[in-house]
Amino acid sequence: MLVLEATNLHKRYRLPHKTVDVLNGADLAVRAGERVAIVGRSGAGKSTLLHVAGGLDRPQQGVVRVGGVSIYELPGRRRSTHRARNIGFVFQSYHLLPEMDLVENIMLPAMASNHLGRTAMRHRALDLLARVGLADRATHTPLELSGGEQQRAAIARALMNEPMLLLADEPTGNLDRSTGLDALRMLFSLAKESGHALVVVTHSQEVADVCDRTVRLEHGVLAEG
Repeated sequence: MLVLEATNLHKRYRLPHKTVDVLNGADLAVRAGERVAIVGRSGAGKSTLLHVAGGLDRPQQGVVRVGGVSIYELPGRRRSTHRARNIGFVFQSYHLLPEMDLVENIMLPAMASNHLGRTAMRHRALDLLARVGLADRATHTPLELSGGEQQRAAIARALMNEPMLLLADEPTGNLDRSTGLDALRMLFSLAKESGHALVVVTHSQEVADVCDRTVRLEHGVLAEG
């Protein structure tokens, strides 16, 4: 089953004195349970591709289907709900809200999709914190955690709604090698356990080597290997 099907993606940005073409007909298909690494030089557009595939940044041309649904054909609110329910994001900079404790941060995707009651949300968030080894940090704010702990909390948040697709943008980029690999192993283990498809943007060959396949973004298009 195809979880993600992105076809003929074109994305350009207009700057004051020029137009930058980032995606030039990129295609990407990911099956349930598959782990795919996206590699390429800095500035090639890997993060842009992930944002377009995840419904965060509309392309000028092309189709993105997640779970068979063409997400950019959905009206704004329905697209946001579909994204929150079916796509989990792990960012390099964690993006945890500093004014909320960890439980509240992890509950955010469920609040956005509005498919669980408050008690069920909290129980699931606490269970996820336990699974990533942060049960004793539930009432702490992100600023009270190390970088590795924040990334583990971000992984838990991405899994909150049991999404069919996980998108990770340089998830080890802000961590030292050992801490980053620990977080990565946790992400891969939890994704495999739940059967989620996982797409990882990375500069690390070590990360790419543990994926099922690698695709390279170059000149705005994707090629295997």
